[in-house]
Amino acid sequence: MEYILEANALAKRYRNFSALNGLTMHIPKGSIYGFVGRNGAGKTTLIRLICGLQEPSGGEYKLCGVKNTDKKIISCRKKMGAVVESPAIYTEMTAEENLRQQNYILKATNEGDILELLTLVGLGDAGKKKVKNFSLGMRQRLGIAIALAGNPEFLVLDEPINGLDPQGIIEMRELILKLNRERGITVLISSHILDELSRLATHYGFIDGGRMIKEMSAEELEKRCRKCICVDVSDTRPLADVLDGMRAEYEILDRTRANIYSDIQVTLLVTELLKKDCIVYGMREHDENLESFYMNLVGGEQNG
Repeated sequence: MEYILEANALAKRYRNFSALNGLTMHIPKGSIYGFVGRNGAGKTTLIRLICGLQEPSGGEYKLCGVKNTDKKIISCRKKMGAVVESPAIYTEMTAEENLRQQNYILKATNEGDILELLTLVGLGDAGKKKVKNFSLGMRQRLGIAIALAGNPEFLVLDEPINGLDPQGIIEMRELILKLNRERGITVLISSHILDELSRLATHYGFIDGGRMIKEMSAEELEKRCRKCICVDVSDTRPLADVLDGMRAEYEILDRTRANIYSDIQVTLLVTELLKKDCIVYGMREHDENLESFYMNLVGGEQNG
């Protein structure tokens, strides 16, 4: 698999505090990567490092295959656009003037790109309006337009829906999906609004205490969070025979535990197992979402 960003044992230490503690990370090219963690977990610190705003205290990372210690990393960062914490915009300027200023910084001269970018982010009719009169959602979209000015392959968004109203959240979601699907832009989204993130992400990284707890694809997460009946029995071998006879979908976890994904008649299952001298010790329904999965993951790490 090709990665647009790889981090290996990345650390960032301040005088009396370690923000990152040996973080390892892999963002596949073409993905929407949901970066999940509570406030203070190290999400923004990681983003600041890869944007070149700070230097790591230890470890390394690769951006588009280039190490952070390589001189070529500066040119690689031109392939990345970012909106960190709050959009860097001039409120006394119009949206067009803000983009024209960004083009000047990037030494870009194509004026036609300005209207195209404003239209892309839903500000086609607001280009001549001063930013100080923009709503929060409009400012967020302008920030993304500025981040897209250099035609980046990689877009980094730190809490892009924070503070938006429901309509603004929907518009931001549609924009991110459009950029990913139609332009092939890899997107890293740092967010603590997990329900919304689950509607976007193709991959996840769960961070806590400055280290990566787990990385997984959306398909793997969906499988882990899938609704099922968890069964504890004396022996899963006869359980498998009975479930096969019922044409049920199931997963054997070990010698005494299994997950059943099909709708079954519990009374019939218990009766058939008793015929095979298999005792049922317990059954419980499992129905987990992204939020509860993360909390259980963090809780398990802290208690383990």
